[in-house]
Amino acid sequence: MPTSGDIVGVDLGRPSGREAGFRHPAVVVTAQRILEASPSVIHIVPLTSAVRGFASEVSIEPDEQNALDGVSAAQCQHIRAVSADRVEEVAGNVGPLALSQIRETIGLILDLPA
Repeated sequence: MPTSGDIVGVDLGRPSGREAGFRHPAVVVTAQRILEASPSVIHIVPLTSAVRGFASEVSIEPDEQNALDGVSAAQCQHIRAVSADRVEEVAGNVGPLALSQIRETIGLILDLPA
């Protein structure tokens, strides 16, 4: 089971409209305490190398910990629940700062209290 902040490879299936699809790297945003219970569904935010600078994106610079090839954007507007069985591998981890920024952006999108 991945941990919070892990970058995982997932098959998101055939996309509809502008949603992310096919095989994609994504950040696991499910709380660690939930992941420790081995849930059958986890929450992910897809990553893209097409950084557009949207307010709903969090830019992530490549480093040794995340193992990204280049600057990527966490597409927080595309948060989704997927079966844990869709996780193909763990490539790295975005770290606590980027994970916090992603979760804060999701909170803004969903209008959650701070």
